[in-house]
Amino acid sequence: MVINFGAGPAKLPEEVLLEVQRDLIQHGQSGISVMEMSHRSKEYSDIHLKALQAVRDILNVPDNYKVLFMQGGGTGIFSAICMNLMGKTGIADYCVTGTWSTLAYKEATKYGKVNMVFPKPAKFTTVPDQSTWTLDPNASYVYYCDNETVNGVEFPFIPDTNGVPLVADMSSNMLSRPFDITKFGLVFGGAQKNIGPAGITVVVVRDDLIGNAMPTTPTILDFKVTVANNSLYNTPPTFAIYVMGLVFEWIKKKGGLEAMNANALTKSQLIYKAIESSNGFYTCPVDLKYRSRMNVPFRAGSTTGDEALEAEFLKGAEKLAMVQLKGHRSVGGIRASLYNAVSVENAQVLAKYMNDFYNSHKTN
Repeated sequence: MVINFGAGPAKLPEEVLLEVQRDLIQHGQSGISVMEMSHRSKEYSDIHLKALQAVRDILNVPDNYKVLFMQGGGTGIFSAICMNLMGKTGIADYCVTGTWSTLAYKEATKYGKVNMVFPKPAKFTTVPDQSTWTLDPNASYVYYCDNETVNGVEFPFIPDTNGVPLVADMSSNMLSRPFDITKFGLVFGGAQKNIGPAGITVVVVRDDLIGNAMPTTPTILDFKVTVANNSLYNTPPTFAIYVMGLVFEWIKKKGGLEAMNANALTKSQLIYKAIESSNGFYTCPVDLKYRSRMNVPFRAGSTTGDEALEAEFLKGAEKLAMVQLKGHRSVGGIRASLYNAVSVENAQVLAKYMNDFYNSHKTN
């Protein structure tokens, strides 16, 4: 079996896949697959409600927050956030630290005045110190991406917004570490990283931010409608939600977010150690303080990368059954994504290969 280091859709826990395999034709005593169930049926309702409750349990979501399952991926939520939250003042603050926050910022400019709280850097390798940020006290919300999947930049802190609702894209690090949900107005994550298969996005939003959608907001993106219908206004991706629920149970079984974070630190440190001990053969452009636990981008041969050498690295990795290590097309190089389902043993295999490849290619 291969080791999947893909950035998303990403590796799912083998235990979960085996359970899905067992129940694929017939779920429980229903006589049918989850893929065939009516989303209005009692059998599916049990699956749906259990998954919603599991999010609350794992993230310690208080009663004044709602959990929503929405479609359109993280990109769809870029728009939904603007249409549901920006109407209050017509202004929003955006922290741009990588590819995904850039796209979210561009989407927001369609709906109101958007303030970039610090100048967009030439390269996404760090997070400017918060003392340098320019926040607008009239903003409806402050937006940031907690972990930039493409660039490997992760926030080690929760921004202080002086009472303005804080919105976070946690698509690639949700469920990987504990955090205080009460410090946020809204957090969201596309499932295809740590949460489950592609097709569904988890949104956790505070009650006071619901019910203020712009009149032009499509019904399917209106938080109030989604809440009122328990995320069942229309047919959701039922099978994706079923698998997601199994992932939640797997996380609980494995020790919760504390265990996920401990593993994430161990895995990422293995790869960063291989980079740092290579005498410059491998390089990671991200500042030490902001290096992601989830996505480790690096180059081989030089700081800008030797493409022929990197191609050889990737080919050798595939021969050893390690797949999807190629960097994002916008930045090139190599990228190891170390989501929850990637084991410490998987990371050890990659670290060993990195060391072996370095030792066989280094120049004396």
